[in-house]
Amino acid sequence: MATSQALKADTRPKKSTSKGERFKFAGLAALTGVLAAAVLLAVAELLALIFARTASPIIAIGSFIIDIVPRPIKELAIELFGSADKIVLLGSVGLAAVIAAALAGLLQYFRPPLGLVLLGVAGVLSVLALVTRAGAGPLDSIPTILGVVAAAVFLLMSTRLLRSWHDGHPAGPGDGRLDRRGFLRVTGITAAGAVVVGAGSRVVNSLTSNADALRADVALPAPGTTLEVPAGAELDVPGISPLFTPNSDFYRVDTALTIPTVDPNTWSLKVYGMVDQEFEITFKELLDMGLDEFGITLTCVSNQVGGNLLGNAKWLGVPVRELLARAGVQSGADMVLSRSADGYTASTPLSTLTDQNLDAIIAVAMNGEPLPPEHGFPVRMITPGIYGYVGATKWLTELKVTTFAADQAYWTPRGYDAEAPIKMSSRMDVPKSGDATMAGQVTLAGVAWAQPIGVKTVELQIDDADYVAANLSTPINNSTWVQWSYDWTATAGSHYVTVRATDNDGNVQISDRAPVAPNGSSGLQRTLVIVR
Repeated sequence: MATSQALKADTRPKKSTSKGERFKFAGLAALTGVLAAAVLLAVAELLALIFARTASPIIAIGSFIIDIVPRPIKELAIELFGSADKIVLLGSVGLAAVIAAALAGLLQYFRPPLGLVLLGVAGVLSVLALVTRAGAGPLDSIPTILGVVAAAVFLLMSTRLLRSWHDGHPAGPGDGRLDRRGFLRVTGITAAGAVVVGAGSRVVNSLTSNADALRADVALPAPGTTLEVPAGAELDVPGISPLFTPNSDFYRVDTALTIPTVDPNTWSLKVYGMVDQEFEITFKELLDMGLDEFGITLTCVSNQVGGNLLGNAKWLGVPVRELLARAGVQSGADMVLSRSADGYTASTPLSTLTDQNLDAIIAVAMNGEPLPPEHGFPVRMITPGIYGYVGATKWLTELKVTTFAADQAYWTPRGYDAEAPIKMSSRMDVPKSGDATMAGQVTLAGVAWAQPIGVKTVELQIDDADYVAANLSTPINNSTWVQWSYDWTATAGSHYVTVRATDNDGNVQISDRAPVAPNGSSGLQRTLVIVR
């Protein structure tokens, strides 16, 4: 009897002890964690269609990271990746999520229930990121909570099957081979299902809340006044920045990971705070006020000397001062805190918005068409003379008349100035730095801006020679950039070209170098030109 039992025990499959086998099962355990995360996201995306379309946990976490990332890292991301900074951030968040999920699978397999604990912590963080964001609703957390539950069930089931396969003991009726087949079947079906359900839900969510479709339904009235573009406003120089930047080429820098979808049929702008009469205005009422066309160059505070984070456009809108006059601004107010649909805020000096000689506007169109979704559809602010982060709020929903002492905007506690007037600057577009050109007649060209005073002259210094005056285009107004050009007789060799502007008040562009924080970069662009 004892011998028979011993023989029976010897015939049972032995637990694998080879290094290769250990690595294989560790890899499979990590895979279960990644698939559990895929289940979480797929369930959350599916349920978001029912409960809250904006309740994506990965978007919420990404937005939370944007808010807490230190200023130098944000500046570096914008400098390195430009408008692709959000794609890089989402990719980084996704990679971190995959690593954490793999760790959860390993912990649940080797040290249960630590994998479930890690999954629960991730769920709690996701829920906190969701419920603390601007505009969060009471149902926003439901998709993520149920997604965590589904992920936990899958993680428990898959690691149980994997452990039974590893140990050679059946997890239920059958033998170890059944557990291997069961594990592969469960993980394969889960992987396919997560991709189909998650991606399908995200596509349906995007298609059914498409800002492009809403934008196509907007019929803009003809402007009461159009922008007059004088003869000579645009120079005929190949490679120079066009007088008006095409919408598709216009820079985009904001804190929104996903573009807010705002329906103009339900949109309204609330004007309140230190006013005599608070009111809200609908999109139709805004259009009925009568729209005018304005030319304004928009500049980002993150623009480096010689950088591309600026553009010039024709904007259609209503002066902000008209809305403030309707509300009746009270004595003591000195700032308007504007708010976006995604919770972003900007602090704009009240004097800039009420100045009769400036045209700070509530814009609804850009270069002859409704605002593109990424540029604030249906309504945004445009304020000449100050950087975009304090005067160009996209997806605008509120104007609060207040004081700098009482309120702070998004970027102020992050180390940026609360007001930040634009610093005069100039840029050379052609030739590009390091480009080779042939000896002889060469046209140097670029743009310069000095809001709201206007550019008087642009000068060039070639190597160490004296500055010489460039040819200027005819300005549209003092709130737009001007183009400049200079015909240079180039000799073979390497040359450095320095450009500087002077405004209509006689101020010369600051030559001292300064970083973008806290109130915009300064310095002179010095470009290497190679002549052959």
